[in-house]
Amino acid sequence: MDMLAEVTGSLNTVGYGLAAIGPGVGVGIVIGKTIEGTARQPEMAGALRGNMFLGIALIEALALIGIATPFFLTQ
Repeated sequence: MDMLAEVTGSLNTVGYGLAAIGPGVGVGIVIGKTIEGTARQPEMAGALRGNMFLGIALIEALALIGIATPFFLTQ
């Protein structure tokens, strides 16, 4: 006698949880590389900081797309 587990609720939350892993890792890499670059060349800290914020904004846009997509794909 085989029994299958019943999945109830919305899988959108699980999908978004998985989609949030990518931007989280991306932000961590961007910040880590900015700290590394600042440690190597402190005079470039201002330029690196500006590029870091731009990169973080683009990465967070991916997270927003990830949270909005399930609402558009469901009925």
